[in-house]
Amino acid sequence: MENRILLVDENELCRDTLTQILSGEYTITQATDEMQAMEFLSENYSQTAAVLVDMLGSDQMGFALLEAIGKSPLQGRLPVLVVCNPTSAEMEERLFSSGISECIRQPFNANLIRLKIRNVVKLFQYQNQLEEKIRQQTARLEMQNTMLKTEAEFLQKSNIQIIDLLGAMAEYRNQESGEHIRRIKDYTRIMAEEYMREFPEKGLTPELVNIIVSASPLHDIGKIAISDTVLLKPGKLTEKEFDYMKSHTICGCEILENLKEAWSKEYGRISQEICRYHHERYDGKGYPDGLKGEEIPLSAQIVAVADVYDALVHERVYKAAISKEESYRMIMNGECGAFAPEMLQCLTNCRERMETL
Repeated sequence: MENRILLVDENELCRDTLTQILSGEYTITQATDEMQAMEFLSENYSQTAAVLVDMLGSDQMGFALLEAIGKSPLQGRLPVLVVCNPTSAEMEERLFSSGISECIRQPFNANLIRLKIRNVVKLFQYQNQLEEKIRQQTARLEMQNTMLKTEAEFLQKSNIQIIDLLGAMAEYRNQESGEHIRRIKDYTRIMAEEYMREFPEKGLTPELVNIIVSASPLHDIGKIAISDTVLLKPGKLTEKEFDYMKSHTICGCEILENLKEAWSKEYGRISQEICRYHHERYDGKGYPDGLKGEEIPLSAQIVAVADVYDALVHERVYKAAISKEESYRMIMNGECGAFAPEMLQCLTNCRERMETL
């Protein structure tokens, strides 16, 4: 910003006097009224250090200019000083309320005038420089946030792609179609969103719902480590075979542990919860750890209901499909595991939505 002062004064003699006082330190541009002043500022604001308005001859012109500046983008960014002798405290209060930075009174003291102008110019230049630095820093932060958001979105897509791929591998080994993944995700979303609505005090958020839904296909990833003779056995498993089958929860977590660097910590945590605990029972008789009640992570509880419901209503190598009505009854009666009362309440609430899939 140049050291240019815009001097606005109807009186030529006063303009010449002030120009003489200031010209040694500043470049002076003169205007006779508010229209000339605003026209100059609209084109030369960045080259102007301050505006000096002589109100001794006409309060009307001075206040008109102050009002015009106050309504423009220059408000607060350009120091305005007035030459005046306020006749009352109310008059002085009105001047400062109009946005002026300083008053210059007669009789003129050349050194004092220069000091006042120098001080307010430095103050405003510092303020403008600080605001510019803040603006630049804000712009950088916004750009960084945009980049982080883009990276987060890319990571989320990568997480989902990895999960769906692993889920598809498990389905391929289990001789199930890709529809199983879609159904599990749909059932999980219905249950999770219902739980969020029905029990808001539990802290389930839309963000967590999305992660649980995305991670749900990994519940049986450990089955890729189970031999075909057991995994695809059409009849009932022996006790030894069933114990072996139960190891898929532990094997799945081992697989996911090796992939922990490929996705976000939250995705990894919830995926591990679902994989390890989706066969736990609310009464503590599940596996692999015999967790009971609220010890079972919420993510695993939700996916467990979705998994059991899907297993009942669709054909498997070891069973025929069961009607939706009978499947609902079996779950509610505890014939297919033990679930939290809240889970059963959510299943009842969203039963019709589940049955339309």
